[in-house]
Amino acid sequence: MIRISSHALTGFAGAIALLLCPAISPAQSQEKPIHLKISLFVPPAHPLVPSAKEWAESLKKASGGSITATIFPAEQLGKAFDQYDMVSNGIADVALVSPGYQPGRFPIINAAQLPFMVANADGGSAAVDDWYRQYAQREMSDTHFCMAFVHDPGTLHSRKKVVLPGDVRGLKVRPAQQAIGELITTLGGTNIQASAPESRDALERGVADAITFPWNSIFLFGIDKVTKYSLDAPLYTTSYTWSLNKAVYDRASAAQKKVMDDHCTAEWAVRISHAWTVFEEEGRQKMRKASGHEITELSPDQLKQWRNAAAPLAMSWANAVRAKGLDPDAVLTELRQKLSDRKAIY
Repeated sequence: MIRISSHALTGFAGAIALLLCPAISPAQSQEKPIHLKISLFVPPAHPLVPSAKEWAESLKKASGGSITATIFPAEQLGKAFDQYDMVSNGIADVALVSPGYQPGRFPIINAAQLPFMVANADGGSAAVDDWYRQYAQREMSDTHFCMAFVHDPGTLHSRKKVVLPGDVRGLKVRPAQQAIGELITTLGGTNIQASAPESRDALERGVADAITFPWNSIFLFGIDKVTKYSLDAPLYTTSYTWSLNKAVYDRASAAQKKVMDDHCTAEWAVRISHAWTVFEEEGRQKMRKASGHEITELSPDQLKQWRNAAAPLAMSWANAVRAKGLDPDAVLTELRQKLSDRKAIY
């Protein structure tokens, strides 16, 4: 009789188990888990919050669970104005960045924020992302650029009725971003700096008379309670970046980097912003039905006056981009072509 020791049986069973189990590649075995802190300055009810969750869940699935995330909305990790620096220094690993909150720091991307530039957000987001990828390293080199997108065109909402550019003279306005801030100054108004979460308080206390904001976010942030008039014109869009901490990206494995790269595309720029786009589009009709609110529709001549008033801002933008060593005409032509290709140019 042949006897087999329990030790031999254990070794034999282990060998069989190894044969039956799928092989583990060296890359997988060396991967270290990555847990991303995603910072958003918008409130939990904002459409970007579930979109960020969808992005994070897709990352987790594609990475086999090695990349996970926690979302921190409502400025939990830091103020809206500080999001870019928070990603740069590691307070956040991923953040929604509004470049227009820091005038002069990111002039190239401000081309997408010039008045009457972008007609719609879905095509605009795809175009802006595709266009800006070649420039992101030049002015955002201390973070890892993931994607860029824009919100649906916003307009001027005010406590006093505004119809023509001359009506802005003497008003205190909270601008959405740098280009609109320059427009307000050009028209004789005064800029009041406040992030989106701070804006209602500024209007309620009379610190500001008006605000530039997309349509449905007016209700989300409670600004409908402190404004009465809205201008029915696609005055502007605001560009945003989805930025990653460089150290987090650099220390990821090759497989993890590919997963992140696959989630940092023009397609994802549209996907992550689409719910917000639909949300803002619905706001215009909601405002028409809102009690105590008046929407002013512009005649072709009145709209032309607004466009003429905004035209000089392109020169100011060109000077800032020229200082970066770029040809502003070429940069702007590229953006316009991308927007035209996506049927998103105004």
